[in-house]
Amino acid sequence: MGEVREGPWTAVNAAAVVESDPYVSYEEFGRRFLEYAASEHRIQGAFGQLTGEAFDFGPIGVGPGRIAKLFATVRLGKPKLDREVRENISFALKIPLEVDLLVDLAVDRYPFHVDGKIHLHLTVRTAEPLRVIIDIAEPRPSDVRVNVASASRRGELLRILASVDHEIRRFVARYLAEEIRKPHIVAATDIDVAARLDAAWKL
Repeated sequence: MGEVREGPWTAVNAAAVVESDPYVSYEEFGRRFLEYAASEHRIQGAFGQLTGEAFDFGPIGVGPGRIAKLFATVRLGKPKLDREVRENISFALKIPLEVDLLVDLAVDRYPFHVDGKIHLHLTVRTAEPLRVIIDIAEPRPSDVRVNVASASRRGELLRILASVDHEIRRFVARYLAEEIRKPHIVAATDIDVAARLDAAWKL
């Protein structure tokens, strides 16, 4: 019988065999696949198109009797994304915003500068027949945090009477809700794995 070698040579080769094993469990494969499909890069790319976007709203009647008119221009900054991998894979998305706002009382106008952030929560889910869905929670006014600065005490009082903060949060949340339903975001957050595999096999 051949001599069995002992020592470092045997240990090194055994480690090489273990390291070269290409197989993983179904469970581990599925986990890796989900983490890859729902990568930070994919999510950042979908929402990154909102960067630098600006939209206007108004005039809106605000305050007692809706006598005041509110006008605003909202600008969205570069989103910041935090991914959390636990039992589920989830994302916390923060989008900075700046608002130039004007409240018109007909006899006088009061400008405000607003900054803040929009907080969105995303969860990765699997669905029939073989889909990966990045589920975006519907934006609510409470997900929009704003800091409103007024140049005068009278303007600050008007801000309270006209519910300026609430109107900003409400309209920004509605705008984001409409944006996340657009085709480019839906395409990035609803991945039909079976269809893509079938297309890949058509040589």
